[in-house]
Amino acid sequence: MRERQTGLQRRRAQEFEAFVAGAAGRLLHTATLLTAEPTQPPGANERAQRLLTAALARTYAAWDGLHGEDPYDRTRQELAIRFAHEAWRHHRPRGGLLDPLTPRERLVLVLRLYEGVAEEQTAALLGLPVDRVRALCNRSVATMRGTRRPTARRLPVRLLGVGP
Repeated sequence: MRERQTGLQRRRAQEFEAFVAGAAGRLLHTATLLTAEPTQPPGANERAQRLLTAALARTYAAWDGLHGEDPYDRTRQELAIRFAHEAWRHHRPRGGLLDPLTPRERLVLVLRLYEGVAEEQTAALLGLPVDRVRALCNRSVATMRGTRRPTARRLPVRLLGVGP
């Protein structure tokens, strides 16, 4: 019995390693776009690397339960969810490509244009109406084209010294 479990665990690990070998580069680039970190010098995207590592760990933990689900889609979903939950403590922009955008605008833009996720899927993933996703995407594109000023970054009320 123990030998059979070891064989299954080895096969599971090999399948996951093959998936990571093929998808890690693109997923890291996606994470780097989300965090708006620079890509140079190498290692400058520490936050993106941590984000991707956590998403891959969640995917590996659920590997046996994927049952035909695309592991890339699952990892991208984990990446987006984790980024959305951490966006409230977003660090100041550091020279990344998508710096002029707010975290939510970056998330929608990356999912829609870089990853090619449909509006309906993006809306469902983020818990937003489809119209809101469309508006965020349009605003992000206009900002990146330079036809619209970047959205002002608002600090939470508690950080402004107002409120309880």
